[in-house]
Amino acid sequence: MENIPEIPERISEKLFQYQNTRSAFVEDWLPGGKGILIDTRFGETSQLHIVAMPGGARRQITFFNEPIGSAAVCPDPSKNSFLFTKDMGGNEFSQIYHFDIATGNYKMLTDGNSQNGGMQWSNTGDKFVFASTKRNKKDRDVYITSTNKAANEAKMIISSGGSWYPVEWSPDDSQVLALQYVSANESYLHIASVETGKMVQINPVKKKIAYDGAVWAKDGKGIYLASDEDTEFSTLRYYNVQSKTITPLTNDIRWDVEEMEISEKGDKLAFVTNENGISTLYILNTLTKKYQPVPNMPTGIIGGLQFHPDGNQLAMVINSAQSPGDVYVLDVSSSKLERWTFSEVGGLNPETFVAPSLIEYETFDKVGGKPRKIPAFYYKPKTGNGPYPVIIDIHGGPEGQYRPGFSSNFQYLVNELGIAVIAPNVRGSSGYGKTYLELDNGYKREESVQDIGKLLDWIAGQKELDASRIVVQGGSYGGYMVLACMTHFNDRLKAGIDVVGISNFVSFLQNTEAYRQDLRRMEYGDEQDPKMKEFLTKISPLTNATKITKPLFVIQGQNDPRVPASESKQMVETVRTNKGTVWYLLAKDEGHGFRKKSNRDFQTNAVTLFLEKYVLEKEIIE
Repeated sequence: MENIPEIPERISEKLFQYQNTRSAFVEDWLPGGKGILIDTRFGETSQLHIVAMPGGARRQITFFNEPIGSAAVCPDPSKNSFLFTKDMGGNEFSQIYHFDIATGNYKMLTDGNSQNGGMQWSNTGDKFVFASTKRNKKDRDVYITSTNKAANEAKMIISSGGSWYPVEWSPDDSQVLALQYVSANESYLHIASVETGKMVQINPVKKKIAYDGAVWAKDGKGIYLASDEDTEFSTLRYYNVQSKTITPLTNDIRWDVEEMEISEKGDKLAFVTNENGISTLYILNTLTKKYQPVPNMPTGIIGGLQFHPDGNQLAMVINSAQSPGDVYVLDVSSSKLERWTFSEVGGLNPETFVAPSLIEYETFDKVGGKPRKIPAFYYKPKTGNGPYPVIIDIHGGPEGQYRPGFSSNFQYLVNELGIAVIAPNVRGSSGYGKTYLELDNGYKREESVQDIGKLLDWIAGQKELDASRIVVQGGSYGGYMVLACMTHFNDRLKAGIDVVGISNFVSFLQNTEAYRQDLRRMEYGDEQDPKMKEFLTKISPLTNATKITKPLFVIQGQNDPRVPASESKQMVETVRTNKGTVWYLLAKDEGHGFRKKSNRDFQTNAVTLFLEKYVLEKEIIE
């Protein structure tokens, strides 16, 4: 912690309620469907809990200093157990553990050193597949094992180089569907024999296709998958295993299909589309291939689909800007939705929470002869008449998308500090078609920064907003965008908040963990090529740091495997050398963002003090 003044108690007191909101997430149905395994936080970190009925008590069953990553319940009810993942200090080298629900005993099943995850139980529940980097710490291979085997006994069934993930077992457990991920625009689906490892590629055509999920039909004759082949968006299709033909199913939906789940009997397929950041849930009849949206669903973001063994109850998480994520169960036959968890909002009145409006602003280039428009979500304070100071919050990825889920931080900024928040989805964001997704690749990197410049123009044209008090904030790639904006638009900004951001693309690509390097080179460009290296060096914020004269707050986790802490350190040192003002917060037990409550709370307290001092221009009494 450097240059951060002592935080006044009044800030901690004011933020206390906002820092004590929580959410709940579906992991899986319990054995036999007798309740739901959820992930929520009551102490320092998110842990696993059991909820037996709608509105029932949340009974915590894991107690670790580190948060749980994911969990999967064994489909064999007699085993009464589940798998879960957990890392150390945010290093993302997750290990897979087996947990016995009856005894509370658990044991680690992986090697303790590599990155492991993506576990998928076989249908009989006697074994599972998972992805791991243990062979060489760079490639992600697929292994098969069981809970009674040692880590070194896992059998590798896919070792073709690159990043591979198991997707699902065939109904007879003889084959595994596996995805090879190359980039956001390119991936490949294969069917692998569990016995021999022999693979057959689905749809082996000579063009780039991105696949976004797949499930086997329960009769084993086909696979439901989502892909963007010959379309802008990822649409649902049916692949016939025998004839190797693909039939489109949702070409009339002009948005991405992003999640799907099939019922135990295979008669129903639930899928979710992302429609301008808002989810729509559909149910497809697998016999007729007809589908309908589920009526009267709350407006928000839907995810975590899990069918009950009875095939009629569908668990999910619903999250919106005005309510934290909670677990709901849909009775598919009646379309009745029942809420299972009731997450607290720190005693705050939810009616005061601000819902954003979706805006679009013109940017510098044209599409079809008309100015291209950039979508953004705008949170406007309910009190006061303005002009309001503005925080531009830039998402990471860069292949991410800001979606209006619940943020206690945003609500605090808007309701307590009177700061408007605008979250743009600049070019390169997902959710708006594959052409839009590719608009910032390689040598077009800074065109996304220009989109922020045009947002500054839009803000200047709004009488209710104060264009002289604008802050940019963002994490990961969003942190790079903050630093880039500070170099390009220094005179138009009041301050910047960079969380785990890239400061130099060359050093980032050289130092990010080995299993990430090739994936990131596909997006940013290969620094091993002299011409690209020259370009990346030229546009890197570190190269242009002398242009930054406005206050900067840099926040970093020491154990970050994605954007190493050295990226933040070198930026802090360079700006200070240039006599710039920098606050620096480094957490030694965190990685790519803060996950422990005490660290997150200190971060939000410090950010509030930073905003008060440099944006709201309050006198700080130390």
